[in-house]
Amino acid sequence: MIRVLLADDQTVVRAGFRALLDLTDDLVVVAEAADGVQAVELARTTHPDVVLMDIRMPRADGLEATRRIGADRALDAVRVLVLTTYEADEYVFEALRAGAAGFLLKDIDPDDLRTAIRTVSAGRSLLAPAVTRRVIEEFARLKAPEVQARKRLDPLTDREREVLALVGRGLSNDEIGGRLLMSPLTAKTHVSRVMAKLGARDRAQLVVTAYETGLVRAGEG
Repeated sequence: MIRVLLADDQTVVRAGFRALLDLTDDLVVVAEAADGVQAVELARTTHPDVVLMDIRMPRADGLEATRRIGADRALDAVRVLVLTTYEADEYVFEALRAGAAGFLLKDIDPDDLRTAIRTVSAGRSLLAPAVTRRVIEEFARLKAPEVQARKRLDPLTDREREVLALVGRGLSNDEIGGRLLMSPLTAKTHVSRVMAKLGARDRAQLVVTAYETGLVRAGEG
């Protein structure tokens, strides 16, 4: 069973998501939080596999809650999916930086919601919705790469920078292997090393880093 924590300040929204998930054999809602502080507390006590996190909540918003979960080593296995009403939500980019595995629009199709939860629970980033890339590119356009940000790439070898750039462009391990003439397993090993060196939780953070450091620029194919 995949354990899910619902975090949203609107009772009717939580009830709606719970009703959807309760109809699924492999998903179970273990707790509900009405604000960001409660979301973090419940994550620490229930250790869910996935947190569906609203952004705008009282006490601590979803961004701060995501950051706290991402910083807690005891919650390394917890994956956060950010929920938003708007495609161009300015906080979504910050949520990805804070460690969210991806984000979803609240009007998502039920089957897509279940698939998204299963995807991130399996340890994969949810970068599939095209809107995720649009948000990253939009905010990358607004801010030029900083010198300090570029220094984050110093621990990487030239090959690892190549791999990071391809992850930033949305390529899978198979596609990276094909592009760099290596096996998918070798590509996966390189991605894992890059994540370890940069302290990234998943591929979503690697994509953000690739844009922040200027390794990938908005609009590049």
